[in-house]
Amino acid sequence: MTNPRKLAANVLTKIERDGAYSNITLAAELKDSDMSPENKKLTSALVYGVLDRKITLDYVLSRFMKTPIKKTAPYTLQVLRCALYQIMYMDKIPDSAAVNEAVKLIKKSKESRNSGFVNAVLRSALREEKLLPEGDGVKDLSIRYSCPEWITDSFIKDYGTENAVALLEESLKAPPVTLRVNTVKISSDELIEKLKAEGITAVKGDVENSLILEKGTDIGGCDLFRQGFFHVQDTASQKAVAVLAPKPSERVLDICSAPGGKSFTMAQILENKGEIIACDLYEHKLKLISDSAERLGLNIIKATLNDATVYNHDLGEFDKVLCDVPCSGLGVIRRKPEIKYKPIEDFGELEKIQYSILENAVKYLKSGGSILYSTCTLRRNENENQINRFLENHEEFSKEYEHTFMPHTDSTDGFYCALLVKR
Repeated sequence: MTNPRKLAANVLTKIERDGAYSNITLAAELKDSDMSPENKKLTSALVYGVLDRKITLDYVLSRFMKTPIKKTAPYTLQVLRCALYQIMYMDKIPDSAAVNEAVKLIKKSKESRNSGFVNAVLRSALREEKLLPEGDGVKDLSIRYSCPEWITDSFIKDYGTENAVALLEESLKAPPVTLRVNTVKISSDELIEKLKAEGITAVKGDVENSLILEKGTDIGGCDLFRQGFFHVQDTASQKAVAVLAPKPSERVLDICSAPGGKSFTMAQILENKGEIIACDLYEHKLKLISDSAERLGLNIIKATLNDATVYNHDLGEFDKVLCDVPCSGLGVIRRKPEIKYKPIEDFGELEKIQYSILENAVKYLKSGGSILYSTCTLRRNENENQINRFLENHEEFSKEYEHTFMPHTDSTDGFYCALLVKR
């Protein structure tokens, strides 16, 4: 039977070596494994725990290693991280078991020469009483909450230290699983009963037709999902679509649609009447939108190949435009922890692209129409500052709504949206 600690180390090695997505890599490995449900949970906890806490773990490990982290053998490093994560954050696992299992894994691997090294590093960490710094400076917070200094500094500058610390704390917690009920096929009450029959507990959220599941619920393989009774969507995204408030008689443009969740919610609000043009730059992403729309029975969605930065006369005019632009994703790092380890340079062109898309979206809008600009990040340069710049250049628009959703105050993902109306 597959060893859960070994599988976790292998998955982490692949993610770091290949830049693979954690959820896709882990799901594929678990699907093919012969492990018990309990061991699958342990594997998942280790993979996501190490990804969440990598900066913290590496800081502690480096205190007891002469070899730099970057020069440590890759599998050995992942085994060390997994073992230290168990020691620091998994109270139900004895420290001795974490150390002994790590040493066994190394002895049975191609890096067996490192078994003594692993044993020495972990036992040194066990003897140390104070492992982490306690200050509130950028560097100390970065280490304690395992978030790169540039993101920590950005949160502090944009929202103040108190909010920044709260955001960092939330980034390490398990996010809720929130569903959007497909009201074209079923009501919220009916879906709650059907989920209950499957052993899944769901309660109504604070948005109409949203349901919140118990933490840790795996909904991916559920027959109700395949039947198109719901799609997974965070509360903030659902609230943003409600702000745009499309009506059944209107044409709606989702200019950056993939993977399509907001288009699906809009189609349900429209009662599957009217027209939604859901655009993306890549064919394979359009297929994802089309396949999901078909599963949900939403036939008013037309997946369309289109560059959001270039005006396309053939698309025509629209009553509403959803402008959910590409962003740094810092509002969803608790769901996708690998995002926070991208260097700041990777986001260098984002603000320029975002503004270009917003400027282009204007050209599709009818007089009296509305644009909803949104991101899943918490950087003011990608949010409020973009809207302020836009309004300075467009006196014909007014800002009717603006909100930054915060995990610690709104119980949602980090998300920003602003509603702009063309007078």
